[in-house]
Amino acid sequence: MLNIMDYRNHITIEPGKRSGKPCIRGLRITVYDILEYLASGMSEAEILSDFPDLTAEDIRACLAFAADRERRMVTIPAA
Repeated sequence: MLNIMDYRNHITIEPGKRSGKPCIRGLRITVYDILEYLASGMSEAEILSDFPDLTAEDIRACLAFAADRERRMVTIPAA
């Protein structure tokens, strides 16, 4: 059985921080930043080395948040 991570304890949205973008634990590091780093080929170890305030669980929370957001998107059927 798939164990789905509850990202809500890791991802915060504050109107005055980073223009209200989803951030990690109130830090100024956005979910988008982490996804971009992963997409560019950075490893989890490299990200954690560059950002010592982050944890491996924070990175997994970003992925879970993105997956949940994708799952909630409405698909428009092709004409």
